[in-house]
Amino acid sequence: MGELRKSFHDELDEIQAGIVRMAALVTEAVPRATESLLESNLELAQQLITSDDELDYLSVHLEERCHQVLALQSPMAGDLRALSTALRLNAELERSGDLAVNIAKGTRRIYGTRYDATLRGLLVRMSEEACRLVRLAIDSYVDRNAGLAAALDDIDDQLDGLNQDCVQAVFQAHNDGTIDLQAAVQLCLISRYYERIGDHAVNIGERVVYMVTGWLPEHTGSARLKDRQHYQPDDTEEE
Repeated sequence: MGELRKSFHDELDEIQAGIVRMAALVTEAVPRATESLLESNLELAQQLITSDDELDYLSVHLEERCHQVLALQSPMAGDLRALSTALRLNAELERSGDLAVNIAKGTRRIYGTRYDATLRGLLVRMSEEACRLVRLAIDSYVDRNAGLAAALDDIDDQLDGLNQDCVQAVFQAHNDGTIDLQAAVQLCLISRYYERIGDHAVNIGERVVYMVTGWLPEHTGSARLKDRQHYQPDDTEEE
């Protein structure tokens, strides 16, 4: 029995390593997508779009592995929560990768757009903050740090504020005649993509709290959940 449990926990360790690898791919893709956008680098944008296949493959592989462990090991209690959390994190990170691809696709849609210093700075800050949230979320997962995981919702307020500032800056740039209407619409969507990556990090945090404590917050009537449901199509509309 001892050897069986050792093998099971080895499987869990490898699944966790796969989740960490997915997070690394996301946090590598987001700043590169931002660079492709701000520098109108179509070659880099295409590389990012193509490289998303690696994240998709890893996601499918991890999902299959989790289902296999569930079927063969019939885990209970904390082990079952660890596996269900890995499945949820897998989905959240795969969607975050798709959002990075959507940013790269925006490079092609508004190729040649020139960004003033304010707008450029806000896009860079959103990119950095989105990556920071993903890293913190994965740190909470690896360290089983329920306190950090629970704090992500509040930490995400900074990215929400940057999203609002970015949209206002886009409107101002359009009013000033420095960007056209198509670019303005695309940039508002792109700003939303960064903000959604932050929301996925918060979702990861909620699942980590569940994994560690067994407690999952009740969302019925939650204004935050309603906001996420309202904007859910943003995750896939560019895919």
